[in-house]
Amino acid sequence: MTARSEAYDESLAKAHEHVRRWLSSLDDRPVGPRVTATELLDEVGGPLPEQGTAAAAVVDELAARADAGLMAIGSGRFFGWVMGGTLPAALGADWLVSGWDQNAGMRYSTPATAALEEVAGGWLLELLHLPRTADVGFVTGATMSNFTCLAAARHAVLAGAGWDVEDEGLSGAPKVHVLVGAERHDTIDLALRYLGLGRPTEVAADAEGRIRVEALAESLAAIPNGEPIVLCLQAGNVHSGAFDPFAAAVALAHERGAWVHVDGAFGLWAAASPGLSHLVEGMSGADSWTTDAHKTLNVPYDCGLAIVADSAAMRAAMGVHASYLVADTTGPGDPFEKVPELSRRARGIPVWAALRSLGRQGVVELVDGLAANAHAIAAGLSEVEGVEVLNEVLYTQVCVSFGSDERTREVTARLIADGTTWMSGSRWRDRDVLRISVSNWSTDERDVRLSVDAVRAAAGV
Repeated sequence: MTARSEAYDESLAKAHEHVRRWLSSLDDRPVGPRVTATELLDEVGGPLPEQGTAAAAVVDELAARADAGLMAIGSGRFFGWVMGGTLPAALGADWLVSGWDQNAGMRYSTPATAALEEVAGGWLLELLHLPRTADVGFVTGATMSNFTCLAAARHAVLAGAGWDVEDEGLSGAPKVHVLVGAERHDTIDLALRYLGLGRPTEVAADAEGRIRVEALAESLAAIPNGEPIVLCLQAGNVHSGAFDPFAAAVALAHERGAWVHVDGAFGLWAAASPGLSHLVEGMSGADSWTTDAHKTLNVPYDCGLAIVADSAAMRAAMGVHASYLVADTTGPGDPFEKVPELSRRARGIPVWAALRSLGRQGVVELVDGLAANAHAIAAGLSEVEGVEVLNEVLYTQVCVSFGSDERTREVTARLIADGTTWMSGSRWRDRDVLRISVSNWSTDERDVRLSVDAVRAAAGV
């Protein structure tokens, strides 16, 4: 009789074989997918089979049928969105997470995952120079991190106004004034919608997308004294990579008793680099912070980080209690009290592995390397005839135009069709742009050169 463990042998061997083949193809395969989702439906669909198929054969079939529809996000020439690749240690750890199949919600039942995540959270606070007493929750990504942090903010500012939102809900509650920069990321608005806080008040931004301090002062002055206020700032504009003036903005907001949240999905990591930390000066004085590990830190999807200085506010907003959930009384509380999910995979373990493999200096080199590659791409493109670099390249984002909107769209389409690199079209400052996000640990000088050459060819010069 076959042991249960042996039932996995063939399918895991096949998966290992296909993943190794996939990873080895990233240097040379076209970056973009070769078919559309609609075209793949016939290949992977049809009626549900009446009879089952052996596990190893299923893995073979899956790898073969999906291949043409895969985006090579792990390629060093993928710059389409702010998506990192996967560090070797993080990928290995992620495989262990799937194999162990632990529900990471409770300290008592899964102590290994809880301990690893607590250590990873502490290392992150140390690296990013955030308050060591802050709480760290591991969520799916920046959207859920913004939601989690702003839920804590909602709790705190309404409690300050004498209102218990968890007991009373929002009907009849004091109005929460939410101020945002004119160029904040759309996930801020989405999180506010989830939380029932409605449309925020926009504060004017400068040409790089940074919130204007004088405009913020005016917006704050227009709010009656004593009313709840939340200010959302940004570390890393999605087009320019710019950072809000944290020191001045945080001080102004705190004078009014506001909660300050920083959306730093990819930009928060600048705090880890001595050479880039000036971009986030004053940021640690905020009350909550969002970032992604599957962006700059290059761990597998999905892994967002919700960081809140006021642990009690975070747990009041997110926590739940039931008699069947056995509490661990030896530590700081359960992981599920800090995130929207009661059940989840152990997302923090690949973070622990990535940080353990890199060390402090490795993280610095990773972040500095991404910024250096962005500068190199911008410098290379600025030498291409007809190309205009539109932003001040301070971090990892580059936006370029090829003159008219029509020509920019045409060049972008040709570039994507070529497949050498993937850079996404977008719209910024009322212009169509080619947007380049440098996020992958494996991008090297060859990738930069090939990508710049591909843009030159697409532009016909």
